[in-house]
Amino acid sequence: MIVGFGFVLLLLGLTAAPPAQAGPWSPGTAAPVVSPGREPGVPESGVRESGVRESGVREPGVRESGVRESGVRESGARPKAVTFKGRAFDTCRAPSADTMRRWRASPYRAVGVYFGGRGRACRSQPHLSHRWMRTVRDQGWRVLPLYVGSQSTCVFARHKKNVRIGRHPWKQGTAEARDAVKRAAALGMRPGSPLFLDMEAYAYRNKKCARTTLLFVRGWNREVSRRGYLPGFYSSAASGVAHMERSRRAGVRDLPSVVWFARWGVKNGLHREPVLRKTAWAPARRIHQYAGNVRERHGGRTLLIDRNLMHAPVARVD
Repeated sequence: MIVGFGFVLLLLGLTAAPPAQAGPWSPGTAAPVVSPGREPGVPESGVRESGVRESGVREPGVRESGVRESGVRESGARPKAVTFKGRAFDTCRAPSADTMRRWRASPYRAVGVYFGGRGRACRSQPHLSHRWMRTVRDQGWRVLPLYVGSQSTCVFARHKKNVRIGRHPWKQGTAEARDAVKRAAALGMRPGSPLFLDMEAYAYRNKKCARTTLLFVRGWNREVSRRGYLPGFYSSAASGVAHMERSRRAGVRDLPSVVWFARWGVKNGLHREPVLRKTAWAPARRIHQYAGNVRERHGGRTLLIDRNLMHAPVARVD
């Protein structure tokens, strides 16, 4: 029995990180989840996988509505996390500041932006800049930063197979985390901000692939956390998030602090996701993407968006 359990742990990626990268960080009482979703707001190539995001780090003293700052310890320091509870939308390419101003007429008050990563579909982001971040913040928006990095070796989406994780997943995850932090800082996002790793849906029951993917995600999470940011994860509820929840229950360390799960065609809700225990990534550590690739018009401007309900940290913008 002991030998069998050890083998299962090995497959889950529970073995200690390489000596040079081992560390004491733990996501806290709530369990982190990794989800394999796809980049919202862009059909990319036909069907889009829905996913679920959940987080397993507890945030003390969070209000039930609105925005509040609270201390969160992620690495050695204690950066403040700003949380928001309400509706959010995300779209492939950041809208202009004027469009964002007009969309204040919508029910949304937070926006997801794709700020980096080799797997990002909309690499051209003509509006996204430090100035844009400040402008939309002053308009009253909260920002959710997404980084579409290397994808699982068993990713389903054909258009993501050319950006799969390589032979050294931990090292690669760490390097991409450094890139994410650098890009986030250049856009004025301060430590304490969540950075969401966007992982397309993948065959997580493939043990070899699951182990490689988990090592990459854990390496990314640890480095993001070490640099004072909150590691978040976006993916489909049925693959990446299920994988992260299974890993959480097995006691895996260096899991995401915040989870953004995609499950479409169901009633929106933060605590109804069947693959997640209610105590996982709670409180204030979940985002549910409940609809995608829908067109909405507000203030005279139409956008192709994904719809989200959230109670989670948002970017702290200088």
